[in-house]
Amino acid sequence: METASRCSQNEHLVIIGNGMACHRLLEALVNHPQRPRRITVVGEEPVPAYNRILLSPLLAGELAPEALTLQDASWYADNNITLTLGDRVTSIDRERRLLLTHRGDILSYDRLVMATGSRPTLPAVPGITLDGVHTFRDLRDADALEAIAQQGGNAVVIGGGLLGLEAAEGLRKRGGSALTVSVLQRSERLMNRQLDTTAAQLLEATLRERGIIIETGASLAALEGNGHGQVQSVTLSDGRKLAADSVIVAAGITPNAELGQQSGLIFDRAIVVDGHLTTSDDHIYALGECCQFEQHTYGLVEPIWRQVEVLAAVLCGETPAAYQEAPVATKLKVSGVSLFAFGPTEAAAKHEELRYQDPETGDYCRLLLHQGRLIGAVLYGDTRHGPWYFEQALAATDLTACRHLLLFGATDAQTALDNHFDNPLDTLSSPLSLTREAA
Repeated sequence: METASRCSQNEHLVIIGNGMACHRLLEALVNHPQRPRRITVVGEEPVPAYNRILLSPLLAGELAPEALTLQDASWYADNNITLTLGDRVTSIDRERRLLLTHRGDILSYDRLVMATGSRPTLPAVPGITLDGVHTFRDLRDADALEAIAQQGGNAVVIGGGLLGLEAAEGLRKRGGSALTVSVLQRSERLMNRQLDTTAAQLLEATLRERGIIIETGASLAALEGNGHGQVQSVTLSDGRKLAADSVIVAAGITPNAELGQQSGLIFDRAIVVDGHLTTSDDHIYALGECCQFEQHTYGLVEPIWRQVEVLAAVLCGETPAAYQEAPVATKLKVSGVSLFAFGPTEAAAKHEELRYQDPETGDYCRLLLHQGRLIGAVLYGDTRHGPWYFEQALAATDLTACRHLLLFGATDAQTALDNHFDNPLDTLSSPLSLTREAA
């Protein structure tokens, strides 16, 4: 794979997929003076691109559906973009640069972007195909879950990560007392990839107080039906059974990369790309959740937005700096729960750990430092200073001069840091006991 050559404005660019990654790319392209003049988008969903991040507040009844729409159909027309909805590309003829769609349309392309996203990963357990088993990925899923909430009964959410907890809280809020919501988490703590034990316990306590049943260390063994094809219970690996009128699977995603694989592109866990998002075919690019860069695949928007910046420049004839991985921060989109985290979840021997916890307010902060530099943080409750911590981590700032103030937040710490650079001979120090408090 090599960096693409300069692109002609008269070339026909086709984008497969009309999700958030595609829309972000289109917004970058239409504002560029060297944009491809002919752009065609083929989207499988029947509506223009929308903000999937807001599906959780939509389910909870906090937003109207129209609030999710990124741009209506007229925007595409106004920007000379041909938008085809409710159709999908079924095959790619790379030699002739032709696409065949499910409807039977044939499209030619000069350059092709695959932005086909991902789908929920379904566990390989008996009963997974029963009626009443749902996922939480698109507007249709949100409509189905809203109907579940209104019907009441017992809903079991598989997965105690970001999406699972957002689905569970949305169901609880929409369903009220008529709906019992349970969350099954295979790990011993919620959001085990993002949170340490203390923050996970605080989150679990908050959700339990709201009425959500939390089952950690719970491995799904099977779903059982009622004899008429409808799910009625879940069975755990320890033999326990939970009543379930509906099951919502939110335990990971699988890249929609089969189309690229079938067309002969280099494929591993997803479509392999280089630092300019170019696949093994110099005329084809892959973007977002369907692509793999080095050993990385994607499920969060921050790295995809950085991919968009690179790919937009390439498609407009530039030679930008290659895409590189960078740390990302996690926020939970549950009303009334503030959480911000990045970096390692556990402290290693080489790390210095600073903690603060206020039992009265529920606020918790844990910082990990290595050689004076911040490498990780978990904040629960008061997360106002999370972005500042993250900024310092990305910049690899030496925080030794303000270490004694780090737990007090950005304002005091930044002031001490600025004073240190203005007066580098002034050494600020403080006993560790002033900042390390029992969790």
